Amino acid sequence: MSEKIIMLSDARSRIPAVPAILSAPNGLLADALARPLHDLRISVTDRCNFRCVYCMPKEVFDKDYAYLPHSSLLSFEEITRMARLFIAHGVEKIRLTGGEPLLRKNLEELVAMLRALPTVSGKPLDITLTTNGSLLARKAQVLKDAGLDRVTVSLDAMDDATFRSMNDVDFSVADVLEGIAAAHAVGLGPIKVNMVVKRGLNDDQILPMARHFKNTPYVLRFIEYMDVGASNGWNMKEVVSSGEVVERIGAEMALEPIDPNYVGETAARWRYTDGGGEIGVISSVTQAFCADCSRARLSTEGKLYTCLFASRGHDLRALMRDGRSDAELSNAIAGVWHKRADRYSETRTINTDGLVLGARKVEMSYIGG
Repeated sequence: MSEKIIMLSDARSRIPAVPAILSAPNGLLADALARPLHDLRISVTDRCNFRCVYCMPKEVFDKDYAYLPHSSLLSFEEITRMARLFIAHGVEKIRLTGGEPLLRKNLEELVAMLRALPTVSGKPLDITLTTNGSLLARKAQVLKDAGLDRVTVSLDAMDDATFRSMNDVDFSVADVLEGIAAAHAVGLGPIKVNMVVKRGLNDDQILPMARHFKNTPYVLRFIEYMDVGASNGWNMKEVVSSGEVVERIGAEMALEPIDPNYVGETAARWRYTDGGGEIGVISSVTQAFCADCSRARLSTEGKLYTCLFASRGHDLRALMRDGRSDAELSNAIAGVWHKRADRYSETRTINTDGLVLGARKVEMSYIGG
Protein backbone atom coordinates (compact mmCIF):
# COMPACT_ATOMS: atom_id res chain seq x y z
CA MET A 1 0.00 0.00 0.00
CA SER A 2 1.38 3.41 -0.96
CA GLU A 3 2.04 5.94 1.79
CA LYS A 4 -0.64 8.59 2.25
CA ILE A 5 0.32 11.95 3.69
CA ILE A 6 -3.05 13.55 4.34
CA MET A 7 -3.46 15.73 7.40
CA LEU A 8 -6.79 14.52 8.72
CA SER A 9 -5.87 14.76 12.40
CA ASP A 10 -3.54 17.70 12.86
CA ALA A 11 -0.35 16.42 14.44
CA ARG A 12 0.93 19.98 14.76
CA SER A 13 -1.72 21.12 17.22
CA ARG A 14 -0.72 22.96 20.33
CA ILE A 15 -2.09 22.96 23.86
CA PRO A 16 -3.44 26.45 24.53
CA ALA A 17 -2.02 28.42 27.42
CA VAL A 18 -3.99 28.93 30.61
CA PRO A 19 -3.40 32.43 32.03
CA ALA A 20 -2.27 32.85 35.63
CA ILE A 21 -5.12 35.24 36.36
CA LEU A 22 -8.55 33.89 35.44
CA SER A 23 -11.52 36.04 34.48
CA ALA A 24 -15.20 35.19 34.12
CA PRO A 25 -16.75 35.12 30.62
CA ASN A 26 -19.17 37.94 29.80
CA GLY A 27 -20.69 36.64 26.56
CA LEU A 28 -18.87 39.26 24.48
CA LEU A 29 -15.70 37.51 23.35
CA ALA A 30 -14.12 39.13 20.26
CA ASP A 31 -11.03 38.27 18.22
CA ALA A 32 -8.11 40.44 17.06
CA LEU A 33 -10.27 41.82 14.21
CA ALA A 34 -13.23 42.57 16.53
CA ARG A 35 -15.24 39.60 15.26
CA PRO A 36 -17.48 38.05 17.94
CA LEU A 37 -17.71 34.36 18.74
CA HIS A 38 -21.27 33.41 17.81
CA ASP A 39 -21.27 30.01 16.09
CA LEU A 40 -19.67 26.71 17.07
CA ARG A 41 -19.39 23.80 14.66
CA ILE A 42 -18.72 20.49 16.35
CA SER A 43 -17.49 17.45 14.43
CA VAL A 44 -18.78 14.30 16.14
CA THR A 45 -17.03 11.75 13.90
CA ASP A 46 -14.28 11.57 11.29
CA ARG A 47 -16.09 8.80 9.43
CA CYS A 48 -18.40 9.08 6.44
CA ASN A 49 -20.27 6.53 4.34
CA PHE A 50 -19.84 8.66 1.18
CA ARG A 51 -16.61 9.13 -0.77
CA CYS A 52 -17.34 12.47 -2.39
CA VAL A 53 -14.61 13.46 -4.80
CA TYR A 54 -14.23 16.97 -3.33
CA CYS A 55 -14.03 15.85 0.30
CA MET A 56 -13.11 12.19 0.97
CA PRO A 57 -11.96 10.72 -2.37
CA LYS A 58 -11.83 6.93 -2.37
CA GLU A 59 -8.23 6.80 -3.55
CA VAL A 60 -7.21 8.39 -0.24
CA PHE A 61 -9.92 7.24 2.17
CA ASP A 62 -9.93 3.59 1.12
CA LYS A 63 -10.63 0.40 3.10
CA ASP A 64 -7.17 0.60 4.69
CA TYR A 65 -7.53 4.15 5.94
CA ALA A 66 -6.93 4.41 9.70
CA TYR A 67 -9.67 6.43 11.39
CA LEU A 68 -9.44 7.77 14.90
CA PRO A 69 -9.96 5.21 17.67
CA HIS A 70 -13.12 5.71 19.73
CA SER A 71 -11.06 6.64 22.79
CA SER A 72 -9.72 9.69 20.92
CA LEU A 73 -13.18 11.07 20.24
CA LEU A 74 -14.78 13.46 22.68
CA SER A 75 -17.54 11.79 24.65
CA PHE A 76 -21.00 13.34 24.65
CA GLU A 77 -20.33 14.59 28.18
CA GLU A 78 -17.07 16.22 27.07
CA ILE A 79 -18.74 17.81 24.05
CA THR A 80 -21.53 19.19 26.23
CA ARG A 81 -19.02 20.61 28.70
CA MET A 82 -17.12 22.32 25.88
CA ALA A 83 -20.35 23.64 24.40
CA ARG A 84 -21.38 25.14 27.74
CA LEU A 85 -18.06 26.99 27.98
CA PHE A 86 -18.35 28.34 24.43
CA ILE A 87 -21.93 29.44 25.07
CA ALA A 88 -20.75 31.44 28.07
CA HIS A 89 -18.52 33.37 25.64
CA GLY A 90 -21.45 34.27 23.37
CA VAL A 91 -22.16 31.24 21.18
CA GLU A 92 -25.86 30.99 20.30
CA LYS A 93 -25.74 28.48 17.45
CA ILE A 94 -24.23 24.99 17.38
CA ARG A 95 -23.99 22.94 14.20
CA LEU A 96 -23.19 19.22 14.45
CA THR A 97 -21.05 17.98 11.58
CA GLY A 98 -18.70 15.14 10.67
CA GLY A 99 -17.70 13.26 8.58
CA GLU A 100 -21.29 12.15 8.53
CA PRO A 101 -22.67 12.99 11.99
CA LEU A 102 -25.51 10.47 11.85
CA LEU A 103 -22.90 7.69 11.89
CA ARG A 104 -22.20 8.62 15.53
CA LYS A 105 -24.20 6.12 17.58
CA ASN A 106 -27.06 7.57 19.66
CA LEU A 107 -26.43 11.10 18.44
CA GLU A 108 -29.89 12.11 19.64
CA GLU A 109 -28.59 11.75 23.20
CA LEU A 110 -26.05 14.49 22.54
CA VAL A 111 -28.74 16.68 20.98
CA ALA A 112 -30.84 16.34 24.13
CA MET A 113 -27.86 17.25 26.32
CA LEU A 114 -27.15 20.35 24.25
CA ARG A 115 -30.83 21.30 24.24
CA ALA A 116 -30.69 21.75 28.01
CA LEU A 117 -27.96 24.42 27.82
CA PRO A 118 -29.08 28.04 28.35
CA THR A 119 -27.55 30.92 26.37
CA VAL A 120 -26.28 34.19 27.81
CA SER A 121 -29.10 36.13 26.15
CA GLY A 122 -31.75 33.72 27.32
CA LYS A 123 -32.75 32.81 23.76
CA PRO A 124 -33.02 29.10 22.99
CA LEU A 125 -29.80 27.63 21.65
CA ASP A 126 -30.02 27.11 17.87
CA ILE A 127 -29.02 23.47 17.24
CA THR A 128 -28.56 22.36 13.65
CA LEU A 129 -26.99 19.44 11.82
CA THR A 130 -25.39 18.95 8.41
CA THR A 131 -25.85 15.53 6.81
CA ASN A 132 -25.54 13.74 3.51
CA GLY A 133 -29.09 12.51 4.06
CA SER A 134 -28.33 8.80 3.83
CA LEU A 135 -29.63 8.02 7.34
CA LEU A 136 -31.97 10.97 7.75
CA ALA A 137 -35.26 9.21 6.97
CA ARG A 138 -34.79 6.78 9.85
CA LYS A 139 -33.33 9.34 12.30
CA ALA A 140 -35.43 12.46 11.66
CA GLN A 141 -38.11 11.82 14.29
CA VAL A 142 -35.76 10.91 17.15
CA LEU A 143 -33.59 13.93 16.39
CA LYS A 144 -36.59 16.24 16.42
CA ASP A 145 -37.85 14.69 19.65
CA ALA A 146 -34.42 15.24 21.23
CA GLY A 147 -34.51 18.95 20.40
CA LEU A 148 -32.77 19.40 17.05
CA ASP A 149 -34.05 22.53 15.31
CA ARG A 150 -33.23 21.95 11.65
CA VAL A 151 -30.96 20.22 9.16
CA THR A 152 -28.87 21.07 6.14
CA VAL A 153 -28.62 18.30 3.55
CA SER A 154 -25.89 17.90 0.93
CA LEU A 155 -27.04 17.03 -2.59
CA ASP A 156 -24.80 17.72 -5.57
CA ALA A 157 -26.96 16.71 -8.54
CA MET A 158 -30.49 15.80 -9.60
CA ASP A 159 -29.21 13.44 -12.27
CA ASP A 160 -28.86 10.07 -10.55
CA ALA A 161 -25.84 8.89 -12.52
CA THR A 162 -23.98 12.12 -11.79
CA PHE A 163 -24.81 11.99 -8.10
CA ARG A 164 -23.84 8.33 -7.75
CA SER A 165 -20.54 9.13 -9.45
CA MET A 166 -19.88 12.05 -7.10
CA ASN A 167 -20.65 10.22 -3.85
CA ASP A 168 -18.78 7.21 -5.26
CA VAL A 169 -20.75 4.69 -3.19
CA ASP A 170 -23.72 4.32 -5.57
CA PHE A 171 -26.18 6.18 -3.32
CA SER A 172 -29.24 7.47 -5.14
CA VAL A 173 -30.82 10.92 -5.38
CA ALA A 174 -34.20 9.39 -4.49
CA ASP A 175 -32.91 8.21 -1.10
CA VAL A 176 -31.60 11.69 -0.24
CA LEU A 177 -34.91 13.24 -1.27
CA GLU A 178 -36.68 10.73 0.97
CA GLY A 179 -34.56 11.90 3.90
CA ILE A 180 -35.32 15.55 3.14
CA ALA A 181 -39.05 14.82 2.99
CA ALA A 182 -38.91 12.92 6.29
CA ALA A 183 -37.07 15.80 8.00
CA HIS A 184 -39.62 18.27 6.69
CA ALA A 185 -42.51 16.11 7.85
CA VAL A 186 -41.30 16.10 11.46
CA GLY A 187 -40.56 19.85 11.48
CA LEU A 188 -36.76 19.97 11.11
CA GLY A 189 -36.83 23.16 9.11
CA PRO A 190 -36.43 25.40 7.31
CA ILE A 191 -34.28 22.85 5.50
CA LYS A 192 -31.32 24.00 3.43
CA VAL A 193 -29.95 21.90 0.57
CA ASN A 194 -26.27 22.43 -0.24
CA MET A 195 -24.78 21.78 -3.67
CA VAL A 196 -21.01 21.98 -4.14
CA VAL A 197 -20.38 22.97 -7.77
CA LYS A 198 -17.29 21.75 -9.59
CA ARG A 199 -16.77 22.75 -13.22
CA GLY A 200 -16.82 19.85 -15.63
CA LEU A 201 -18.20 17.49 -13.00
CA ASN A 202 -21.67 18.69 -12.00
CA ASP A 203 -22.07 22.30 -13.15
CA ASP A 204 -24.60 21.04 -15.72
CA GLN A 205 -26.82 20.27 -12.71
CA ILE A 206 -27.19 23.90 -11.58
CA LEU A 207 -30.41 24.48 -13.52
CA PRO A 208 -31.96 21.04 -12.85
CA MET A 209 -31.37 21.57 -9.11
CA ALA A 210 -32.85 25.08 -9.25
CA ARG A 211 -35.90 23.85 -11.15
CA HIS A 212 -36.50 20.99 -8.73
CA PHE A 213 -36.32 23.04 -5.54
CA LYS A 214 -38.13 26.13 -6.84
CA ASN A 215 -41.62 26.44 -5.31
CA THR A 216 -40.71 24.10 -2.41
CA PRO A 217 -40.20 24.82 1.31
CA TYR A 218 -36.46 24.21 0.89
CA VAL A 219 -33.66 26.73 0.34
CA LEU A 220 -31.13 25.56 -2.23
CA ARG A 221 -27.60 26.88 -1.76
CA PHE A 222 -24.74 26.67 -4.25
CA ILE A 223 -21.22 26.42 -2.80
CA GLU A 224 -18.06 27.27 -4.69
CA TYR A 225 -15.65 24.34 -4.84
CA MET A 226 -13.09 25.13 -2.12
CA ASP A 227 -9.42 24.42 -1.49
CA VAL A 228 -10.00 22.72 1.85
CA GLY A 229 -7.38 20.22 2.98
CA ALA A 230 -4.94 18.46 0.68
CA SER A 231 -6.83 15.46 -0.65
CA ASN A 232 -9.19 16.88 -3.29
CA GLY A 233 -6.64 18.19 -5.82
CA TRP A 234 -8.22 21.64 -5.88
CA ASN A 235 -7.69 23.79 -8.96
CA MET A 236 -9.04 27.33 -9.40
CA LYS A 237 -10.04 26.48 -12.99
CA GLU A 238 -12.65 24.05 -11.60
CA VAL A 239 -14.39 26.75 -9.55
CA VAL A 240 -17.76 27.95 -10.86
CA SER A 241 -18.21 31.39 -9.33
CA SER A 242 -21.38 32.33 -7.49
CA GLY A 243 -21.80 35.14 -10.01
CA GLU A 244 -21.90 32.63 -12.83
CA VAL A 245 -24.38 30.45 -10.91
CA VAL A 246 -26.75 33.40 -10.41
CA GLU A 247 -26.34 34.40 -14.06
CA ARG A 248 -27.20 30.91 -15.31
CA ILE A 249 -30.29 30.60 -13.14
CA GLY A 250 -31.38 34.20 -13.69
CA ALA A 251 -31.35 33.74 -17.46
CA GLU A 252 -34.21 31.26 -17.11
CA MET A 253 -35.85 32.20 -13.79
CA ALA A 254 -35.64 35.87 -12.85
CA LEU A 255 -33.87 36.60 -9.54
CA GLU A 256 -33.41 39.61 -7.28
CA PRO A 257 -31.05 40.02 -4.31
CA ILE A 258 -32.42 40.14 -0.77
CA ASP A 259 -30.89 41.14 2.55
CA PRO A 260 -29.08 38.60 4.75
CA ASN A 261 -30.95 37.09 7.68
CA TYR A 262 -28.18 38.18 10.07
CA VAL A 263 -24.71 39.71 10.15
CA GLY A 264 -22.12 37.13 9.17
CA GLU A 265 -24.46 34.89 7.15
CA THR A 266 -22.30 32.89 4.76
CA ALA A 267 -24.77 32.76 1.87
CA ALA A 268 -25.80 35.71 -0.26
CA ARG A 269 -29.56 35.44 -0.76
CA TRP A 270 -31.55 35.74 -3.98
CA ARG A 271 -35.27 35.23 -4.50
CA TYR A 272 -37.32 34.38 -7.54
CA THR A 273 -39.27 37.44 -8.66
CA ASP A 274 -42.36 35.31 -9.27
CA GLY A 275 -42.49 34.30 -5.60
CA GLY A 276 -41.05 30.81 -6.13
CA GLY A 277 -38.79 30.93 -3.10
CA GLU A 278 -35.11 31.71 -2.75
CA ILE A 279 -31.61 30.40 -3.36
CA GLY A 280 -28.30 31.13 -1.68
CA VAL A 281 -24.75 31.30 -3.02
CA ILE A 282 -21.69 30.77 -0.84
CA SER A 283 -18.71 32.54 -2.39
CA SER A 284 -15.82 31.50 -0.19
CA VAL A 285 -13.41 31.56 -3.14
CA THR A 286 -14.43 34.59 -5.22
CA GLN A 287 -16.07 36.88 -2.65
CA ALA A 288 -14.67 36.11 0.78
CA PHE A 289 -16.74 36.79 3.89
CA CYS A 290 -13.92 36.65 6.42
CA ALA A 291 -14.72 40.12 7.76
CA ASP A 292 -17.90 38.88 9.43
CA CYS A 293 -16.86 35.31 10.26
CA SER A 294 -17.98 34.39 13.77
CA ARG A 295 -17.44 30.62 13.59
CA ALA A 296 -15.22 28.39 15.69
CA ARG A 297 -14.76 24.69 14.94
CA LEU A 298 -14.22 21.88 17.41
CA SER A 299 -12.84 18.69 15.91
CA THR A 300 -14.02 15.23 16.86
CA GLU A 301 -10.99 14.82 19.12
CA GLY A 302 -11.34 18.17 20.81
CA LYS A 303 -9.11 20.51 18.86
CA LEU A 304 -10.24 24.10 18.37
CA TYR A 305 -9.84 25.55 14.87
CA THR A 306 -10.41 29.24 14.24
CA CYS A 307 -10.74 28.88 10.44
CA LEU A 308 -11.97 26.24 7.99
CA PHE A 309 -8.63 26.59 6.19
CA ALA A 310 -6.48 26.33 9.33
CA SER A 311 -3.28 24.35 9.40
CA ARG A 312 -3.07 24.12 13.20
CA GLY A 313 -5.53 23.29 15.96
CA HIS A 314 -5.55 24.02 19.68
CA ASP A 315 -5.86 20.90 21.83
CA LEU A 316 -8.64 21.51 24.35
CA ARG A 317 -9.06 17.79 24.99
CA ALA A 318 -5.57 17.61 26.44
CA LEU A 319 -6.44 20.33 28.95
CA MET A 320 -9.79 18.78 29.78
CA ARG A 321 -8.43 15.28 30.32
CA ASP A 322 -5.62 16.75 32.38
CA GLY A 323 -8.24 17.74 34.93
CA ARG A 324 -8.37 21.49 34.28
CA SER A 325 -11.29 23.42 35.75
CA ASP A 326 -14.06 25.09 33.78
CA ALA A 327 -12.51 28.46 34.56
CA GLU A 328 -9.15 27.36 33.20
CA LEU A 329 -10.68 25.89 30.05
CA SER A 330 -12.82 28.99 29.52
CA ASN A 331 -9.81 31.26 29.73
CA ALA A 332 -7.81 29.03 27.40
CA ILE A 333 -10.61 29.32 24.82
CA ALA A 334 -10.72 33.08 25.26
CA GLY A 335 -6.96 33.32 24.79
CA VAL A 336 -7.13 31.49 21.46
CA TRP A 337 -10.02 33.57 20.16
CA HIS A 338 -8.53 36.90 21.29
CA LYS A 339 -5.50 36.19 19.06
CA ARG A 340 -7.55 35.03 16.06
CA ALA A 341 -6.69 37.01 12.93
CA ASP A 342 -7.57 34.43 10.26
CA ARG A 343 -8.69 35.75 6.89
CA TYR A 344 -7.48 33.04 4.54
CA SER A 345 -10.23 33.47 1.95
CA GLU A 346 -9.70 37.23 1.72
CA THR A 347 -5.98 36.71 1.15
CA ARG A 348 -6.64 34.01 -1.42
CA THR A 349 -9.21 36.15 -3.24
CA ILE A 350 -6.76 39.04 -3.47
CA ASN A 351 -3.93 36.87 -4.76
CA THR A 352 -5.11 33.42 -5.81
CA ASP A 353 -2.01 32.86 -7.92
CA GLY A 354 0.18 33.62 -4.93
CA LEU A 355 -1.04 30.77 -2.76
CA VAL A 356 1.67 28.62 -1.23
CA LEU A 357 1.56 25.38 -3.18
CA GLY A 358 1.44 22.33 -0.97
CA ALA A 359 0.42 24.29 2.14
CA ARG A 360 -1.04 21.76 4.56
CA LYS A 361 -4.55 22.47 5.77
CA VAL A 362 -6.79 20.32 7.90
CA GLU A 363 -9.31 18.17 6.00
CA MET A 364 -12.97 19.22 5.77
CA SER A 365 -13.99 15.68 6.74
CA TYR A 366 -12.20 16.21 10.06
CA ILE A 367 -13.70 19.54 11.15
CA GLY A 368 -16.84 19.80 9.02
CA GLY A 369 -17.78 22.31 6.37
